Amino acid sequence: MAKLSELLMRDVRFREGLTACMNCGVCTAICPAAEFYKYDPRQICSIVQSKDEGKIEELLRGDTIWYCGQCMSCKTRCPRGNTPGLVINALRRLSQELGYFTDSEKGRQQYALKQILGHGILHTGYCVHPDAMPPERHPEQGPVWSWFLDNIQEVTDRLGANYHRPGPGALRIIAEENLEEVRRIFEVTGGQALLDDIDRYSREKAKEMGYAERDVPTEYADYVYTQNNEEHQK
Repeated sequence: MAKLSELLMRDVRFREGLTACMNCGVCTAICPAAEFYKYDPRQICSIVQSKDEGKIEELLRGDTIWYCGQCMSCKTRCPRGNTPGLVINALRRLSQELGYFTDSEKGRQQYALKQILGHGILHTGYCVHPDAMPPERHPEQGPVWSWFLDNIQEVTDRLGANYHRPGPGALRIIAEENLEEVRRIFEVTGGQALLDDIDRYSREKAKEMGYAERDVPTEYADYVYTQNNEEHQK
């Protein structure tokens, strides 16, 4: 296998995101994630510029690269025109391609996101659909969300939506030919390959952790979605 630093250079986001970093730290100063998490985009840029294979692998296997919220505030402030957020994108994709994301708590959450977002887009046409948001996974919503789901048809009708019905309106049924076009776009652009990588490595990790194959989409998904070791914030 090629060196990790060489694999990163194959990603256009990496090549465009980091060309002349002088390690000034402005990106870290403006970064919202750095305010709350153990996250320092300046340090990440320093590591990848050093081409230290051991430290790059630590990034790929660790939680750090998953803290970025992709707000791209770093792009607007860098005096050299770098975009650490794009560097993070390249690191994340390489971690997914190699399966390293399953070694960290935040990385493993890719499986839950793949289930919710990936499945939602390809099978319902919606990035986030209320049917994919069970109350037990979203305790922050309180009893209001449970009540909403119990009364979703009545509430959405009153709001002018078209829940699970054909025709115009929010939450309407998306025509199968349109969904097939979306799936084709995912195939051509590599989106489906990304989802397949996440699924394959996550199932391997779940098996390693003792989960039966049949329990991966349910119990393992719930585990990675809700696990929090409380060591991520400053």
